[in-house]
Amino acid sequence: MTDAITIQNPRNRGGSTGHVLAKRSVTFTEIRTHAPSSWALAGTALAVTVVAGMLFVRRQARLTYPLLDFAIFRNSALMAGVLACASALFGVAGLQLIVTQRFQLVAGFSPLEAGLLVSAVALGALPSVVLGGAFVHRIGLLVLIGGGLALGTVGVFLTSFGLHVSLGWVIAGLVVTGFGLGSVMSVASSAVVGNAPSSRAGMASSVEGVSYEFGALLAVALLGSLLAGLYSSGVVLPAGVSDNARDSMDQALAIAAQNGTDSAALIAAASTAFDRSFEIVIVVIAAVLSISALVTSVLLRNHGPGSSAFSSDSH
Repeated sequence: MTDAITIQNPRNRGGSTGHVLAKRSVTFTEIRTHAPSSWALAGTALAVTVVAGMLFVRRQARLTYPLLDFAIFRNSALMAGVLACASALFGVAGLQLIVTQRFQLVAGFSPLEAGLLVSAVALGALPSVVLGGAFVHRIGLLVLIGGGLALGTVGVFLTSFGLHVSLGWVIAGLVVTGFGLGSVMSVASSAVVGNAPSSRAGMASSVEGVSYEFGALLAVALLGSLLAGLYSSGVVLPAGVSDNARDSMDQALAIAAQNGTDSAALIAAASTAFDRSFEIVIVVIAAVLSISALVTSVLLRNHGPGSSAFSSDSH
């Protein structure tokens, strides 16, 4: 098998190094763009990301047994599966990240309470994960992946809507999001591995795993930095309050605990700014999921109900 030879080929160590360097540089770039006076470092990290990625692609194209054969991405169903993996984890990780922060910092939830709240995503995903894999050959990849991402988008907006209504609506939004993205993850592996040539099955499986990891990595680094940056730039502090309260919501709460009579005004200002930032980040998550739903639906237009999850030339 080609994959076995690829693993044993020592010349691929350089390719592995380039892959890891590119991915870590992306993370560093996103984190440093939020820190003050860090644009030079962020620019340097971005340049390293681009160069490392280009060197990785160039080296792989020259190898007889590449670590990653980019020809596998010519299959539209496989490409849709890769995008679905990354988008689904981006949505799950991003939503859980910002919801736990919001309810701990603004609503006063304990870490345990916030963790139990976002577990609604997993509860919502449980039935769709089981049913999606069981009925993929009847329903088709198009409905489960494209439709699942679209339903996840609805769930994200419902979660945001729930902030202005009641906790029950928030939980309902998380459950709907989990159900939609659970259906995506239940068949993403079939779309990726099932549509790769048999000699590239192990390679495709690795691509699937990296796609999930990359989606979660982007969510935490990008959305976490965006949430903090929006809060810092948008908070309107009461007169006489230290600018250190702009650094983060928890810093504002710490300062409020020391201010006595001025604490209520500071907490209110910080909470308002954080909620505004939360809603913007929610829109970003929903936009990513909706765009992914559209793109994957186009890629999977020949994989509707009753169609096979696998390409006829994949094995």
